[in-house]
Amino acid sequence: MRFKDVFSIIGPAMVGPSSSHTAGAARIGRAARQVLGERPSVAEVTFFGSFAATYQGHGTDRAIAGGLLDFPTDDHRLPDSIELAAEAGMDISFAQGTGLFPHPNTVRLRLTGQETGQVLTLTGISIGGGNIEIVDIDGFSVKLTGMYPTVLIQHMDYLGVLASVTDVMRKGEFNIGHMSLDRKNRSGAALTVLELDESATVELLEALESLPAVKSVKLVDLNEGRREKPGKEGAT
Repeated sequence: MRFKDVFSIIGPAMVGPSSSHTAGAARIGRAARQVLGERPSVAEVTFFGSFAATYQGHGTDRAIAGGLLDFPTDDHRLPDSIELAAEAGMDISFAQGTGLFPHPNTVRLRLTGQETGQVLTLTGISIGGGNIEIVDIDGFSVKLTGMYPTVLIQHMDYLGVLASVTDVMRKGEFNIGHMSLDRKNRSGAALTVLELDESATVELLEALESLPAVKSVKLVDLNEGRREKPGKEGAT
């Protein structure tokens, strides 16, 4: 049984003013950076609902930019993050979206990698107290909270792939706390999300990446120092 940690009860250490509009937004941006696996050269950010109405006053735009620079929620550079992003060569734009969205505090990001040119689309929501959920990655429906180290495996939906993945986890003695899978179509592209009880090692990521049907492996760990590791060449 998992118990709530201090973060989920009292919120994160943060640069304000709002745990939902600032700290949560920073964590969404940082999660997106880690899913991308590199610094973005272009970031198109669209806010919905309450985020769209108040993002400038609450510093949500600066929080997202800071997250994309891999800053944690208590980083003193967050108030200057838009300027720092520009200095780092990131072309970042902000827009107000309309239409349906999953939560009043919703943001959609479209990122282009600085090194590889890969494109990532991601939708996140800030649910309060600095807590977040990533609900969509490149059209795959997911539930990624960032509360635990999370491995994202993009693969083909072939027979035996999940058995191979869980066998790698067993051999590495890593316990899976939560597992979900979404696929585009039968025998097509799929995305498996694994929440782990402890941080993944480089050896585990490499073992998963070596599986024949796997296209890319990414690690999201908002509670540890970031160890970027690109996926397989040509992965989307």
